[in-house]
Amino acid sequence: MGVVPSPLDCYLVNRSLKTLALRMEQHKKSSLKIAEWLAKHPKVTEVLHPGLSSHPQYELSKRQTCGHSGVFSFRHSGGLAESRKFLSSMKVFTLAESLGGYESLAELPSVMTHASVPAEQRKELGISDSLIRLSVGLEDTEDLIKDLEQAFEVAFK
Repeated sequence: MGVVPSPLDCYLVNRSLKTLALRMEQHKKSSLKIAEWLAKHPKVTEVLHPGLSSHPQYELSKRQTCGHSGVFSFRHSGGLAESRKFLSSMKVFTLAESLGGYESLAELPSVMTHASVPAEQRKELGISDSLIRLSVGLEDTEDLIKDLEQAFEVAFK
C-alpha cells in the first residue's frame, strides 16, 4: 500500500517541519538573487525562474502562488563541453540529480535526469546540452555567486 516510515523517520520529518518556512524563505530569496545575477551574465542566454518578469508564466505565478522554491534553470551560450566544464569546476554547488535539499546542487538534465528521453523529444521540450538546473540551498548567496562566476571562467576560457 506504500512506504511505512520508521519512528525515526517520523521524528525527523516532524522536527524538520518546524523550520520549513524559514528555510523556504531563504531558498526563495537566494534563488531570486542568483537568477537576477545570471540574467545579467554575458554567457547566459536565458534564465527560467518564476520570480523574474522575463519568465513566460510570471504573471500566472504571481496570481497563483505566494513565492517560489530554490529550483530553477538557465541556458548558456555554449554546448555540452562547456556544460561539463562548468559543472565539474563548481566548488560549492554539488553535481547531483536530487533537488530541493538544504545544500546547493546543480545538474545537466540532458545527460542526467532526462538522458533516457529520446533526443528529438528533449529538443521539443527545450532540454538542450546548455540547459543547467540549479537547486539553491542555504549557503551564503555571495559564495554561491562566486562559485558560479569561477565556473563560467573555467568553462568559457
